[in-house]
Amino acid sequence: MTTQATQPQYRLEQTRKVGTFPGPKSTELAVRRAKVVAAGVSSSVPVYVADADGGIIEDVDGNRFIDLGSGIAVTSVGASDPAVVAAVQEQVQHFTHTCFMISPYEGYVAVAEKLAELTPGDHEKRSVLFNSGAEAVENAVKVARLATGRSAVVAFDHAYHGRTNLTMGLTAKANPYKSSPAGSFGPFAPEIYRVPMSYPFREENPQITGAQAAQRAITMIEKQIGGENVAAIIIEPIQGEGGFIVPAEGFLPALAAWAKEKGIVFIADEVQAGFCRTGAWFASEHEGIVPDLITMAKGIAGGMPLSAVTGRAELLDAVHGGGLGGTYGGNPVACAAALGAIRTMEELDLNARAKAIEVQVKERLNKLAEESGIIGEVRGRGAMLALEFVKSGTAATTKEPNPEATKAIAANCLENGVVILTCGTYGNVIRLLPPLVISDELLADALDVLEAAIRAAS
Repeated sequence: MTTQATQPQYRLEQTRKVGTFPGPKSTELAVRRAKVVAAGVSSSVPVYVADADGGIIEDVDGNRFIDLGSGIAVTSVGASDPAVVAAVQEQVQHFTHTCFMISPYEGYVAVAEKLAELTPGDHEKRSVLFNSGAEAVENAVKVARLATGRSAVVAFDHAYHGRTNLTMGLTAKANPYKSSPAGSFGPFAPEIYRVPMSYPFREENPQITGAQAAQRAITMIEKQIGGENVAAIIIEPIQGEGGFIVPAEGFLPALAAWAKEKGIVFIADEVQAGFCRTGAWFASEHEGIVPDLITMAKGIAGGMPLSAVTGRAELLDAVHGGGLGGTYGGNPVACAAALGAIRTMEELDLNARAKAIEVQVKERLNKLAEESGIIGEVRGRGAMLALEFVKSGTAATTKEPNPEATKAIAANCLENGVVILTCGTYGNVIRLLPPLVISDELLADALDVLEAAIRAAS
């Protein structure tokens, strides 16, 4: 049975059911969409959602899909968590917006208080709220540059930090985020530098330690930039879009220690990994990292648009009045949703639930990896898990990426009622991001479908 402190409540039947796919209503909506929605906005699933709850997405034709994507790690508490719904309904009865920069309200303050409590470290903290992960990253860089008086920012191979101009520059993958065969979105923001990530599965030297991989990056920074010129190092403690890459143990602590020594602001981008997703409130905690600034979004507010930068008081307070903010940043309805979502995370002990999901998934997929011949690695923490696919017979030699199999497996799963997401620099990673309130039974059913799809691709 599910191992949560208390059981979640579900409105929808937690079973998958796929009939005509896509059905007539979804097909009709696709026609309407093509006439009015920009082609640059793509969707990986060709059905249109009517309802979602727990671990289930129901489309307009009555098909029910098991959700192993959570809207890219957003609906960790489920897509219609009762606490989030109640908090939103209560707030919209009073006011939907005043702009915190003009007429402030308690919800913004309450969220900032909660973030000071939950984020790593016992130092004095400040927070500023925004709408998206990219906004949070942009503002963290602004804070670091102003507070240090330096301009250079260091990011890593395989990184993903957003789609705005600055965050595209920080992002490592060109297509589709920075360019395509049709052209580039550039030029990008200057003074951004990239160094090697610790990627244990793909290291040329498989014996390299995390500390050695960190020294490799530090040496490059010192040679090419100079530590005294670096305002910030920004890194995802577990890389998301790049392939759910978990750096070797010791990599993050060594980088953080060097940054502190050099007066460099260490920014942990926890947009995808934060809020119980990895079995801790923040992925930085797994190795005892205390970042100077943390960027967060996605799971923070149960699906409402909200993001934040939380960090050392002396850094955030170095910015002059009016230097941070935005019209919708910390919207009162989104703040109410965040407080509801965090309450659910605490009451259901979703950190423990994420760890239980990891045990259930890895137990099955590690066995399958030994048999399949195309799974190069099963990795991740908590309910942020991934499988990297390679060409058959290459796992121990060239580790040649296998994006074709990855795409086929995702399509097979969808046809059989399971929504999964792909990612990775080479397009050869399947990521598993189930809602943390998914039941053991529904998760097991989804894994049955995934296992059958992998066997078919093998």
